[in-house]
Parts: sequence; structure tokens; C-alpha cells
Amino acid sequence: MKELFELYLSFFKIGLFTFGGGYAMIPMLEREIVTKRKWATLEELMNYFAISQCTPGVIAVNTATFTGYKRKGVLGGLFATLGVITPSIIIICLLAGILNAFSDNIYVKRAFAGISVAVCALMVSAIIKLFKAGVKDAFALTVALIALILALFFKVSNIIIVIAAGILGCIYKVITEKRKNSCGSSGKEGEK
Repeated sequence: MKELFELYLSFFKIGLFTFGGGYAMIPMLEREIVTKRKWATLEELMNYFAISQCTPGVIAVNTATFTGYKRKGVLGGLFATLGVITPSIIIICLLAGILNAFSDNIYVKRAFAGISVAVCALMVSAIIKLFKAGVKDAFALTVALIALILALFFKVSNIIIVIAAGILGCIYKVITEKRKNSCGSSGKEGEK
């Protein structure tokens, strides 16, 4: 029960302090889930994040659910999910009535402008970390560049890009394994 409560609190904190959506939460997720709690490796977290982009729903919620499920099964997924959505529910309930009254306030506008700049910086940081962790060879760099070109210039759906990259990764893995096995078996035959 203690770890379920820790899952809830960790994702509550992430949900409370994450502005800008799923990408902006990557630095907090890395610090809390990978570095501090050691509930997942950076590679696992990247996998959760990639899968979260393909599955229906909010990236933050899906990532919390995957992480919680890995730690404590269905209950872990439930507690982590509740943790990440609770702050939004509380904030929406508190601000719903007064937001319209302050939406034209110059200080509120400036605060949101400052938050937007900080969110952009967090997203750039997250992209750099994901790139360093995910792009480990020429094949990965090629797939990353093709995905970037398809997304920026051809407006291809992110879902299609992620699924295609996954399929390419599987094909690449099968081919490299076959090459490795054929080289290994021919080397053994030469030894005989």
C-alpha cells in the first residue's frame, strides 16, 4: 500500500507542476521516475512515452498508467493515473468560476506568456534528452530525420510516423539478428 501511495504522490506532483502538456513533463518524469525513484530506466520511459502517443488519451495520463502498471499492476496504474489527473481536476474546479474575470488582466496575460516561454525551454530540453537516449546508430538517426521531415514538411500524422518507425525498427532488428546469426554460424564452421 505504501508504494501505491508513493505512486499517487509522485504523479500528483508531476501533474501539479507540469504546464504545457505531455512533452513538457518529460524532464519531471525523468527526474522523479528514473533518477529519484528508479521505477523505470530512461529507455523504458521513452518507450512508455512513444506508446502513449499512439494510444487514445492524454500522453501524461497514459505514461502514468504504464509506469504505475509496471510497478504494481492494475492498482498501480490506477493510483498513478489518479495522481496525475487530480491536480487538474482541483485547479479546474477552483479556477472555472474566476478565470473569465481575470482573463483580460494584463498580469495574468504576462504570467501565461512567461509560462509559455518556460514550457518551450522544457520541451527543447526534453527533445535533446530523448534524441541522445534514442538515437544510438546510423539507422536510428536516419529514421529520426525521415520522421522529422515527414512531420514538418509533409504533415504526416504522428500516429502513422510512430507506427511506421516501430515497424521499421522491428524489420531492422530481424535483419541484424539474421546477419549476426549467419556470421556467427559461418565463423563456427570455419573453426571446425
